[in-house]
Amino acid sequence: MQQSLSPPSAVVASSLASSGHGWDEFEDLIALLMAHALDQHVNTYALARLIAGTCCSGANHLWQDLKLSSRAELSQLMRDYFPALVAKNSSDMKWKKFFYRQLCEQENVLICKSPSCGVCVDYELCFGPEE
Repeated sequence: MQQSLSPPSAVVASSLASSGHGWDEFEDLIALLMAHALDQHVNTYALARLIAGTCCSGANHLWQDLKLSSRAELSQLMRDYFPALVAKNSSDMKWKKFFYRQLCEQENVLICKSPSCGVCVDYELCFGPEE
């Protein structure tokens, strides 16, 4: 059995303390994460805020912007706190791309260049290695 990862208390505290984000999709990302959360605990909500804020502002892969050691660590964090969302990402799409794709699908907005990921010219951008 794998050990559950906990968000660092400083991260949780800073996430709770931050407010008034100006990103259009910030609240939508929080709602997406919380709709798929294991529980509605304040720490889970703080983690959702942190992930959403990082998605909106980070320029690198999500795991890098979150200062995690690897994508595997982010995936474990997602399994621990947002398992239903992990189940939806069955093809292991990169997390930022996956989150935004989910938001676009909710709004019936088609963002992909191809009808199927398998034949898309941007496949590596969505599913390729992140190292």
